[in-house]
Amino acid sequence: MQTLPFTTTAAASATLLPGFDNPVEDAQQVFRATLDAMARPGTVQPLPASSGVPDGLSPAQAALLLTLADADTPVWLPAGVPAAVRAFLRFHCGCPLVDDVRAATFVCVPAGHAQPALADCAQGEPAYPDRSATLIVEMESLADGEPLTLRGPGIETTQALRVAGLPAGFRTEWRANHAVFPLGVDLLLTSGEQFCALARTTQLED
Repeated sequence: MQTLPFTTTAAASATLLPGFDNPVEDAQQVFRATLDAMARPGTVQPLPASSGVPDGLSPAQAALLLTLADADTPVWLPAGVPAAVRAFLRFHCGCPLVDDVRAATFVCVPAGHAQPALADCAQGEPAYPDRSATLIVEMESLADGEPLTLRGPGIETTQALRVAGLPAGFRTEWRANHAVFPLGVDLLLTSGEQFCALARTTQLED
């Protein structure tokens, strides 16, 4: 097996962006915010800790992947994502990067890339519904755009959310995703340094 010269390896390491400044504490903060987002679907969370952000990811996407992805969670990225993103995730998360979206635990869709159909992502199994995918999808905005009215667990009555950048046909796809519960996928919608969650239990009103 051919090895890279030391100077080449050193240069690659020198250009790699850092992860969290305080890896344990920062990841814990982001993880708690993620749990809160999943427990209260549609509530927009500010990013509680920052990290290096490779070209091609938003700050929220980078922080969420640093927190959630590891050697046991395959990640899918669109083919056109810059190589710097793949290098960042391999180095900091040690996660496998897969080409088959059905094999991914996390499906990351940066800005400017098409989101796979929800039904094409891992749905889980009847005995193991947790073996499903979570999509981390960059939106244009979580403050403006299409109004959504959400119901379901974690929502007292209804929760209003405005999202710009949802794919065409999202409402139909999401209703189909909700209908297969306990199977189906969960969503983390990101926009810059903010994010919110749509759990598979969340319903969309007409």
